[in-house]
Amino acid sequence: MTGSSTAVAHSNIALIKYWGKVDSRLAIPATSSVSLTLDAYRTETTVEWGAEQDSVVLDGAVLSGVPADRVSRFLDLVRDLAGRSDHATVVSRNTVPTAAGLASSASGFAALAAAATSAAGLTLAPRDLSILARKGSGSASRSVFGGLAVWYAGTDDLSSYAEPLVDPGLDLAMVVAVVNAGTKEISSRDAMRLTAETSPYYDAWVSASRSDFSSMLDAIGAGDFTRVGELAESNAMRMHASMLGSTPPVTYWEPDSVRCLRLVRELRSAGAECYATMDAGPNVKILCRRPDLATIRTAVEELGVAGVTTALPGPGVRIDRATA
Repeated sequence: MTGSSTAVAHSNIALIKYWGKVDSRLAIPATSSVSLTLDAYRTETTVEWGAEQDSVVLDGAVLSGVPADRVSRFLDLVRDLAGRSDHATVVSRNTVPTAAGLASSASGFAALAAAATSAAGLTLAPRDLSILARKGSGSASRSVFGGLAVWYAGTDDLSSYAEPLVDPGLDLAMVVAVVNAGTKEISSRDAMRLTAETSPYYDAWVSASRSDFSSMLDAIGAGDFTRVGELAESNAMRMHASMLGSTPPVTYWEPDSVRCLRLVRELRSAGAECYATMDAGPNVKILCRRPDLATIRTAVEELGVAGVTTALPGPGVRIDRATA
């Protein structure tokens, strides 16, 4: 039985990070996390069942090897849920640079989860879709939802899921300084594993991040932008510090990354309140409020980085088209 669906999901940037897993097979993280889904970056994915073998096309290029196998393993999960044995054709397009630390896997697997299940005739509750997306990419669990989202680490498959958070009027925005949109040298998965296995600072990171998570929920609930920003910045820097303790050290920073971090401090001192966060890549995301967006964008552009994108809170995953 054939079926086709197209889904759109947006990437998210973690304000409280997850870095490291207690169960790699199920993608259950060591810590809970909080994120902001962005309107600027998205993935559109079409899945059509009824093929003789799985095939994946990303941005016009046919995938093979490990990336294609990763998608096929995820489709196996959908096949099990739907009780079907046929294969699927997957065609996906990103406005997110792939594997550059800009959460392309988050939007990618959230869109894949929604499109593949819809095309297979399944209707999953948001929590169940989040659980499924998590097994493709941990952060994809959060891209199921728009705006602010929380991903509870949980202890097993059913208790590790994301859900939306109520925004009390923080008026959040983000400037993304693209330092390098190329593919990073070490994947997030490999870097996480190396950090957890070899860094003497990893346990301290986990302990601190758990405290940061609780504090972030309180800060969001109180509508305290300053505290939200402070927590996001310190949490990101601690994560990168734990990576530097790995053997060999993991560092994603480039000279322009450091220049952007310095600029954030200068802008803050000048009265444009903003805070930096970084994921597994050299690109710097600057959290601010909407009225300061233009000022901060102009300042980043003057640095001469590779690119600058502005973003507001984005929507959750949606089905654009579906045919039986």
